[in-house]
This record gives sequence, C-alpha cells and structure tokens, in this order.
Amino acid sequence: MLIEFRVENHRSLKTEQVFTFEEARAGGEDDRPRKVAGHEHRILTVAAVYGANASGKSNLLDALTFMQDAVVRSHRMWEPESGVPRDPFAWNTEPTAPSSYIASFIADEIRFEYGFRANDERFLEEWLYAYPHGRKQVWFERDEQSFKFGDSLRGENRLVEQVTRPNALFLSVAAQHKIVQIEPVYHLFRSIGSFNIRRSSARWPYEPRLEYWLSRVLIVPNEPVQGSLFGDTPNWRAGELRRLLTSADVGIVDIKLIPDPSTEGDRSAGRARGRVMLQHKTSRPDSWLPLEQESQGTLSLLRMAPTLVEAMRHGGLVVVDELEASLHPLLALNLVKQFNSPSTNPNNAQLLFATHDTNLLGTVLGEPALRRDQVWLSEKDAEGATQVYPLSDFKPRKEENLERGYLQGRYGAIPFIGSGLSRGSEDPLA
Repeated sequence: MLIEFRVENHRSLKTEQVFTFEEARAGGEDDRPRKVAGHEHRILTVAAVYGANASGKSNLLDALTFMQDAVVRSHRMWEPESGVPRDPFAWNTEPTAPSSYIASFIADEIRFEYGFRANDERFLEEWLYAYPHGRKQVWFERDEQSFKFGDSLRGENRLVEQVTRPNALFLSVAAQHKIVQIEPVYHLFRSIGSFNIRRSSARWPYEPRLEYWLSRVLIVPNEPVQGSLFGDTPNWRAGELRRLLTSADVGIVDIKLIPDPSTEGDRSAGRARGRVMLQHKTSRPDSWLPLEQESQGTLSLLRMAPTLVEAMRHGGLVVVDELEASLHPLLALNLVKQFNSPSTNPNNAQLLFATHDTNLLGTVLGEPALRRDQVWLSEKDAEGATQVYPLSDFKPRKEENLERGYLQGRYGAIPFIGSGLSRGSEDPLA
C-alpha cells in the first residue's frame, strides 16, 4: 500500500509537494482506514484531488506515473543516450535544477522508502530503505554511478551495478536480474494501473486489448461450446467482473464469447479467441451487441475493468484522472464506496483520482463518500506553481456540508468566475 508520495520540480509542482494516504487523526468508529502490518498508523484506501481547471491536480497523478515509468521501463525501454525524459517546472530560474520523487509504502508487511533525483541527463541519487520492526535498514544508496549496498540486500548487487546506465534506475535493473528481495518493491510500482493520465495513454486497454482480456475471462478450457459471464465460467476474474457490472448497473446482463475457428490454436499475444458480445437488459431475448457498438460510458467502465479486477483481487493502486469523464456520478460514487469498504475491498486496493464531481463531497446521496482526510485540493500561486494540501487542514466541523463549503470557496482550489460570466447569487447552491 502507498503511504506517502513526495515530488519536487515536476511540471507545475515546483516546490516539494506531499501527498499521503495516512489518516489525519486516529479514533472513531470509521472502518475506512486500514490497520496494516508494518506501519503504526492506519492507511486510507481512497483519496480524491479537487481543483480548478489547470490547477495542477493532474500533474500530481502524472508525477506518480512518471515514477512508475522510470522504475518499470528505464532499464529496458529508455534509449541509452536519451537521458531522463522528465518534465520540470517550465519557468524555473534554474532550468538544470533536479527533480525528485519519493514514495513510502508497505510491501510484504515491511515499510519502505524509495526515491530518486534526476536531471535531464542522468539519475543523480537513488535509494531504498526498509524498516522491518520500525528499524531503518539501508538496502542501497546511489550517488550518480557510485553505489553503496547495505548488508541486508543480498544478491549479485555489484554485477547489477556494472550494467546500470546513468539514465537507468538500479531498481529497474535489479528487478530484471532477479534480485529476489527487490521483487516486492518492483511489483508495487509495476502493479499501478492508470487511466486518462497523459503519459499512460499508450497503455490503455483499447478495444482489441479489452476484447482479448474479456475472451480470456470467458474461455472454459477444453469445452467446445464456451460459456457466458453469468453462466458457468469457472475463474475468479469472471466472478469479480460479474460483481463489478452488477453493482454498476449499466444494463449489461451477460457477456459471451462466440468462438472464431480462425483463431483456434492461435496464442498470439493480444488477439481475442473469438468475438465478444454483450447482452442488454431489454424485453428482447436477442439483445446482443458487439463490443465496438457499446456506449462510451460502458466502454469506459470496461476499459477500467481489468485493472479494477486485478487490484481488488491482489491489492494495488489505481490512479484515474478526471473520474467524472469516465463514469456517471452514481457509478463513481459506487466505485468509491467499494474501495472504501473492507467487505468489498478486503485486500486493501487503493484508488487515487482527480475530479470535479462535488457529489462525492455532499450529502444529497446520503453520507459523504469521502472523509475530510480523503480530500486533497490543488491551486496555483502567483508564480504558476501548484500547491497541494488536504481539506483536513481547515478542520471543518463534522456537520459541515463539504460540497457547499468547497463551492463557496471556503477551502480555495476553485476557479475565479468574473462578473462577465456570473449573474445573481454568490452562493452556487442557493
């Protein structure tokens, strides 16, 4: 589980900004924060970032996915002479100033801190600390191409050091060389699923990939006639997808695979084993449509389904920018509730999203879906630099309507509407 993320000099995030999943204060009957082995404080499973357009809330999410990219791809995918593809603050008076990314997290019931600093050419620093039983262990520290290894990190460390390029992370290289102790740390970053993030668009499961995934979910091994999602498909992914579609109530009552003889025996990566058809809730018994004819709302949910299903099963972090662009407000509310609830999210999957959907703050649909310490705000200062801060800093009263307070500008992070665009009451809820 992610505990904390720090970033400095990434896009509009000029100075160090700190985001945390730790609950703001202990106590109460709320079961949304989780007590996790390896950490003394309870950890939240949901956090939302609000702010005006161009306030930089997306850049916080982008910074986290850049860190993921560097860990997962710098060794194998980045060209040796290409440098580090960072994106520093555009108006920095020191254009060569480094960028830094630091994450604290729980993996295998141990708290870790991993971070790195980089300029355009190379990684300047990199480190990994473990805290078993609360005591700090240095696993490795890097100063450009000079490495120091602690006694606790076993394996072919010096061999990995020799093949670590200036623009590649040691963690990225070590994972490819099967340093066993590194694997839980690497897996935490690799398992992050992201949607609508600028740098993650190439990894979206567009229709061909989505159809391939659905076909794998629906296949019944050694059966000439394939089943359907709500039939006897015997795998856990089908069960999780059924639960997701049922709770979302998007009008899909079944999904089936029509086998394609031309793909028999074809195990090409990414190729569906037939045609996926979806049945809709209508009075007609033949209300089936192919995937490509589904609405954008349904496709948005289905595109997220592979990542959501894996996260709910194994734990992991899901990052979504503009959640309201992907899901209807009621679907977004349902998704937040599923991640918040220990009964539907027993493996502590986490959801971090940016949104303008204030329904999640209000009480129109019942109790607010988000706690005060699950709400983060972003706004830019006079220099154009983004400041990120939690709503809990304002210490709103328990009975306070957060949606009204936010839209009234009580907490900042809203757009300024000039008189030429606004008439009448200053209270947008009046």
